[in-house]
Parts: sequence; structure tokens; C-alpha cells
Amino acid sequence: RKLAPISPGQAVITGAYHLPNRYVVHCLGPRYGIDEPSDRLLADCYRNSLRIADEAGVKSIAFPAISAGAFGYPLREAAEIAVETIRKEMEKLEKIRLVRMVLFDDRTLEAVRTAIGNKSSTPDA
Repeated sequence: RKLAPISPGQAVITGAYHLPNRYVVHCLGPRYGIDEPSDRLLADCYRNSLRIADEAGVKSIAFPAISAGAFGYPLREAAEIAVETIRKEMEKLEKIRLVRMVLFDDRTLEAVRTAIGNKSSTPDA
């Protein structure tokens, strides 16, 4: 509660309590068509999450498709922003070596795979 409320694009980190990891990064994604500029705010969400996790010494992190569910962000655009932002930020990070996308369904997985293919020649990026 002492870290709330946060605005779209902001991220905070807390302990994970009874989860099997040490930390949980909380980020508020933008509501598509409401929180503007939504593309920048969505990129900020990934960027800020990666930076605070790296500062905490995290070696791996997992993301859902932020804002692509109840917040209405178009899936293809959300996937492209996620992949591009993660790729750019990885070059700047010192501790994080693994980023996973933990996705809800096959449609979301395909959107992320397409975004990876569109932006890189390496399939593991």
C-alpha cells in the first residue's frame, strides 16, 4: 500500500511473500484509447519493470502480454511494443539474462512469435 497508487507506465517492486520467487514487479499498463500516449506508456511499463528488477539483482523475469486483455490493447501492437522494448532494454541491463513471456493462449503466443520474427533474425530473442 505504501507504493500505491501508481500511474500507467510506472512500476514498483515488492517481495514475493509466499510465491516461489523473491520479487514481484507491479506495473500498471495503459487502458487502450484512454491512457495516452498508449504506445509510450506500454513501452514504459516494460522498460521500468526491467530496470527496477535489474537494480534489485534479478536474473530472470517473466511478463504477461501487458494491457492486451481487459485493458483492450490490440494484441499485435502490444506484442510488437513488448518485443521491441525488451530487446532494446536488454542491452542496458547488468543482471537480467532471461526474459520470458508467459502468455494466456495460442493467439497471444502467435502474436509474440510474429513480433519476434518481424524484429530479429534470431529466434531466441
